[in-house]
Amino acid sequence: MLLRLCSLFLQYPDSEITAARPVLGSHVEGLPPSPAAEQLAAFTAWFTAEETQALERHYVEMFDLRRKSSLHLTYYLHGDTRRRGMALLTLNQRYRAAGWDADSGELPDHLPVVLEFAALTGPGGGEAPLRQHRRGLELIQHALTDADSPYRHVLAALLTLLPPPTEADRAAVSRLAAEGPPNEEVGLDPYGTYEDGEFAPPGTFVPPMAAPPTRVPPADPTLTRVEGNR
Repeated sequence: MLLRLCSLFLQYPDSEITAARPVLGSHVEGLPPSPAAEQLAAFTAWFTAEETQALERHYVEMFDLRRKSSLHLTYYLHGDTRRRGMALLTLNQRYRAAGWDADSGELPDHLPVVLEFAALTGPGGGEAPLRQHRRGLELIQHALTDADSPYRHVLAALLTLLPPPTEADRAAVSRLAAEGPPNEEVGLDPYGTYEDGEFAPPGTFVPPMAAPPTRVPPADPTLTRVEGNR
């Protein structure tokens, strides 16, 4: 439920999403007490009070115009390099191996898509992409906090569901904030190798094992992902 709510809140706030605010708010109110529920309650208080146009402007400013709070997770690992294309392909393979077709019109690393996959597939494999991109999620949350954006509460709620960051994670996030994602280099091996100081852990691009196609229906029709049309 928490993952599905985070997925919906991080989508573009079009008319369909904003019309569903009362229903979403009631689901947040019904969550068991937890740090994540408190964070989502803080976000919902702002989200339900703002005018639709103000929500749209704020969303575009935070997620479309600022690289440090982009919702495309592979950007933080690979920047605009050829390795990012391989990472996107691997993520798509993971979805297909689980029998899930995002069919969203978004890239497979778009955070709302990754969150919906985790919500539908469950712990373990479903949440693996979130754990893999934890450092990017930390950077997004820091950027939203620096901008005093209420969306920081959604990222804070999500991070409470993941294992605590390690010292290596904290150091990598600080370095990433200071230096930015990697840039394409002339003569870069198109298949890529891992060197000291890079953010991608070994085994990042290992394709997942295939599984029989399955589809998991959403538990509540009101929480089915709504794709924003910009």
